[in-house]
Amino acid sequence: MKQDEDFSEYASVRWSTLVRSAVLLGCTAPEAEDLVQVTLMRCYVSWGKVSKAADRDAYVYRMLVNCHRDSRRRRWWGEKPSAVLPEQAHEDGTDVVDVADAVSRSLVGLSQVNREVVVLRYYAHLGERQIAEALKIAPGTVKSRLSRALSQLSSDTNLAELHGGSQT
Repeated sequence: MKQDEDFSEYASVRWSTLVRSAVLLGCTAPEAEDLVQVTLMRCYVSWGKVSKAADRDAYVYRMLVNCHRDSRRRRWWGEKPSAVLPEQAHEDGTDVVDVADAVSRSLVGLSQVNREVVVLRYYAHLGERQIAEALKIAPGTVKSRLSRALSQLSSDTNLAELHGGSQT
């Protein structure tokens, strides 16, 4: 019973962060929720192993990245998008949408391995060792991928537009 409570607490605390990480990895919001649900289902099945991991977050993010890679290998998620969505009133969030769009376009420009490192470092706030453990790569590889990704992002025109200027 304690195991179920531990898992439930972990899942409820990490849900939104995992979903946003999945979005930043390249999923749409509904796909991200499905991906996190699959990841947490796998976590629950092997919770004994997950809870004993030296770094639980790195272990779970590794599972998330693996599930994401697995999902991209499949041609169909088993769901069909709806042509008509129910209307919902929302505040004007164009600034938020503009920033999210610019960041998404910039992240798409990165290679998959560099995107994974950037998302785990700057969104999930994992350290270099945690990222290395999550992706099963050397810490030096994390540093070099992060360096290349940040160099590429620093010259990205999508992000330059957020500041109202263009880079030459």
